[in-house]
Amino acid sequence: MNLITAEHLTHTYTGRLLFDDASFYLNENEKVGIVGINGTGKSTLLKIIAGREEPGQGTVTTARNLRMGYLPQNPVFTSGTCVLDASLPLKEEISNEQDSFIPQAKSLLGKLGIKDLTQDIEKLSGGQRKRIALVRTILTPADVLILDEPTNHLDSAMASWLEEYLASYNGAIIMVTHDRYFLDSVANRITEIDKGKLYNYNCNYLGFIEKKAEREEMERATERKRQSILRTEIAWMQRGARARSTKQKAHIARYEALRDTKAPVTDAAAQISSVSSRLGKTTIELKDINHSYNGNVLIKDFTYIFLRGSRIGITGANGCGKSTLMNIISGNIKPSSGEVTIGQTVKISYFAQENESLDNSMRVIDYIREGGEVVKTSDGTVSASVMLERFLFPPEQQYSLIGRLSGGEKRRLYLLRILMEAPNVLLLDEPTNDLDITTLTVLEDYLDTFDGIVITVSHDRYFLDRTVTRILSFEENGVIKQYEGGYTDYINASGRKLAVTGNINNTKDFTKPQDSSKSLNRNNWKDGQEKKKKMSYKEQREYETIEDDIAQLEEKLENIEADILKYAHDFVKLNELSSQKDEISNNLSEKMDRWMYLEELAQQL
Repeated sequence: MNLITAEHLTHTYTGRLLFDDASFYLNENEKVGIVGINGTGKSTLLKIIAGREEPGQGTVTTARNLRMGYLPQNPVFTSGTCVLDASLPLKEEISNEQDSFIPQAKSLLGKLGIKDLTQDIEKLSGGQRKRIALVRTILTPADVLILDEPTNHLDSAMASWLEEYLASYNGAIIMVTHDRYFLDSVANRITEIDKGKLYNYNCNYLGFIEKKAEREEMERATERKRQSILRTEIAWMQRGARARSTKQKAHIARYEALRDTKAPVTDAAAQISSVSSRLGKTTIELKDINHSYNGNVLIKDFTYIFLRGSRIGITGANGCGKSTLMNIISGNIKPSSGEVTIGQTVKISYFAQENESLDNSMRVIDYIREGGEVVKTSDGTVSASVMLERFLFPPEQQYSLIGRLSGGEKRRLYLLRILMEAPNVLLLDEPTNDLDITTLTVLEDYLDTFDGIVITVSHDRYFLDRTVTRILSFEENGVIKQYEGGYTDYINASGRKLAVTGNINNTKDFTKPQDSSKSLNRNNWKDGQEKKKKMSYKEQREYETIEDDIAQLEEKLENIEADILKYAHDFVKLNELSSQKDEISNNLSEKMDRWMYLEELAQQL
């Protein structure tokens, strides 16, 4: 059963085209993950589907009496509300009393690490408010859950619990998340937003990576075929097209359509060369570190020497002291007791959980230029503008105001500024929050060649598996214990539960597109045949009628597309017409392949 259909969506934000005649659908029990580069409109799409924002053009149709639960990226609460009340479903969204949800709310708040239920919501951190909003959304009776970054600010245990909950959820889900293990486990369909269009893949995240590579290769193959056909058509036109007959007019129209078709646009790969300063013999040494806060012991008797080339991941429950340890390492705070030694050549850059205060009235390129007009990389001296392009900020966006960027784009800009400072010690505190998967892949590749020390706090299991070689785990009572390997190795060694679909060490790399050329062998009429010097009698007869066949298929396709618009609200008829459209499109593609082959034979006569 179709639950939601969004058709012909065209929408702009701050002058940028997000959707260009795009369409989206949701069927019963589907669990859809929305992916795309920051700034492409993922959160906007969720708002439009949830009815929180009107599209510039297009319609959104929902099934009768459909109930939707919506978790925004930045939830808002009524001023003066306590934690427990804020976690309860809104009165207008439920039929029974709010008090009936209190037992469940208390249980879920406990699972998500919220203990003080009487505290004013305004006194909590953004991460705590997001978790409370997640409880409110889960408790709201709904046929569809719409979740914008549900795993942000969840520790690994919480993320695993939510993963299991959503995987077994008896309803449909639409979610935006950059947690690749989470997507792979929960989603059974991936919708990608790319250059204003929406592409659907009926698979989990790993399948999406493979199918996206196939789609892009198919687009490149289609463009090569278009160029080849276009050359043939140009030669035909130059021989003198006779425009008197209907068939010849259709042929000329097809040539013009081919000529005017835009070639597929390929994304520039976001990339940044490893940039670091020389690191001397003495790096960072912690000796007998103890630290307490409000009477709670966060760190107890911790001694550690960070060696050059170290890749350290720090994990533990929310509030255990991970960010405190990072601030002690960076020198931002002093420990209650113990000694911190930082070498003279150490240059620390700290990518904090929250962006530094960005001046929204400043231009993007000016913010980067504050770090330097040029930067020395392994590729030579590179200007700030080129570095921005490598990090997916095209020239036209570089001179726009920071205030016009999305939250994820600001996060990416902040990361670029940090990396351009050429540190030799890189502190990353929850780097995966609000960064799109493409940028995370770039960061992971950058860390592969980074010559300094990397210390990261993260609950992203994939990111830790991908980037670190040792885990520092916060145990009970401030004890920090070491585990060798990545996150999966830590889970195996510690006996903790890992709710992921596989170990990065024994599955295909999610971030590396697979070679799909072998699976793209289409039904090409020329495959396996030697080139003939002349047509057979049967081929000659076929050649005389194939253009009429193509014209008829094109006419059928136009009629089907018109019917799709006519029956936009009849979901049963719409599915039937969509299947017919796919079949006709495939037949048309095969006919075009066959016509191209016969045309080449005809030219040799």
